[in-house]
Amino acid sequence: MVISPFSVVLFDLDGTLVDTAPDLGFALNTLLEQEGRQTLDHARIRPVASHGSAGLLNLGFGVEKDDPVYPALQQRFLSLYAKNIARESALFIGMQEVLDGLAANDIRWGVVTNKPSFLTMPLMDALQLTQSAACIVSADTTPHSKPHPAPMLHACELVDTKPMDCIYIGDAERDIQAARNARMRSVVALYGYISETDEPESWQADCFINHPYEILQWI
Repeated sequence: MVISPFSVVLFDLDGTLVDTAPDLGFALNTLLEQEGRQTLDHARIRPVASHGSAGLLNLGFGVEKDDPVYPALQQRFLSLYAKNIARESALFIGMQEVLDGLAANDIRWGVVTNKPSFLTMPLMDALQLTQSAACIVSADTTPHSKPHPAPMLHACELVDTKPMDCIYIGDAERDIQAARNARMRSVVALYGYISETDEPESWQADCFINHPYEILQWI
């Protein structure tokens, strides 16, 4: 058994723990087809997957949240996604071994995501992750979402652990900001949904990893 300075590892969900881009892309392309528009290659969709419906609808339709057509498009997108939430989504390669390794060393793990709970819980259930997670905090669990520290601190309360004893792993700048705001150590998952315009080296994370296996090495 390894003696770790961390008692809990917290994960972002999309692009860190689970590869959800295929199903998010399927929902977006289905909506594009319904609207008579050209579908997008997976390579274009993948880097935007962590930015949720707002980012994906902007990519596919060029609309912002304040556009009059946005609410209806978002509702249709979310409906399509909810119906196909675990069509191809799966843990990133090597992540199951990481979760097994954490359990073997008595290190608990949980999820803090900006995904709403009506999508988070069906996905976690479908992948049989709900029971083994020490906590699951979604976008609507607290009044604020990342990068606000509230979700991170709520996760600490749920697992009865101090922020200094947690590490947070994410693939977006807001993830690292949230960890820093909560005074947690942070790790950037470079294998996640990072675009060419992102500058993760400027996010002030404590560590960078290229593969899930490195999580066990770092803790």
